[in-house]
Amino acid sequence: MKLRLRIWRQPDAEAAGRMVPYEIDGVSEDASFLEMLDVLNEHLIADGADPVAFDHDCREGICGACSLVIDGRPHGPQAATTTCQLHMRQFSDGDTIDIEPWRAGPFPVVKDLVVDRTAFDRIIQAGGYISAPTGTAPDAHAAPVPKADADAAFAAAACIGCGACVAACPNGSGMLFMAAKVDHLARMPQGQPERSTRVLGMVEAHDGAGFGGCTNTGECSAACPKEIGLDVIGRLNRDFRKAAAGTA
Repeated sequence: MKLRLRIWRQPDAEAAGRMVPYEIDGVSEDASFLEMLDVLNEHLIADGADPVAFDHDCREGICGACSLVIDGRPHGPQAATTTCQLHMRQFSDGDTIDIEPWRAGPFPVVKDLVVDRTAFDRIIQAGGYISAPTGTAPDAHAAPVPKADADAAFAAAACIGCGACVAACPNGSGMLFMAAKVDHLARMPQGQPERSTRVLGMVEAHDGAGFGGCTNTGECSAACPKEIGLDVIGRLNRDFRKAAAGTA
């Protein structure tokens, strides 16, 4: 297929960016979206031009690195799919495709489609962990966990920290990401000793990084490639209120 691409090009964090048009032909519908960008970059390099910078790592929908806004939607048109899992059969011959980086203040553009997402790392550092030594792996069922809690913890742990929730949110909020991390640990026995300090510290780090507040528009959950539900935000708010009141 033949495509017209309009890609955000920005030389560095200080320079102004703009959408630059490119044409590419002979794209297989079986190619992934990132493979299509690889082919474009091969052509650019052959022509002596600067290739398009974009993030990627596992290309298996696990790492969350492939942070692209495609035609106005984080990760593109296919639900529950990361950019690296998106295939060109979702598009048609002759399509014009707009490709941009995440658009959020806490995620400044580094170059072209690459953004700095270390604000998420600071939220995790503020409490998204268990500090108590756990020793070797315990025997099965040594610490019984109700199945409903285990299922909910597993669902929350599916978050890959890609930042699509932030890019989709009209407020630039990172609440879905943070709530998934908080709820995952809050469901486990090992997460109970630091449950209050965890939620207070992570919310403080979230707000300090410049993320916006949550107004429950639901765009975050709709854009999430792992389909994290809004219920985790409700549970985070409950834990935060209890911790702030000193009743947790």
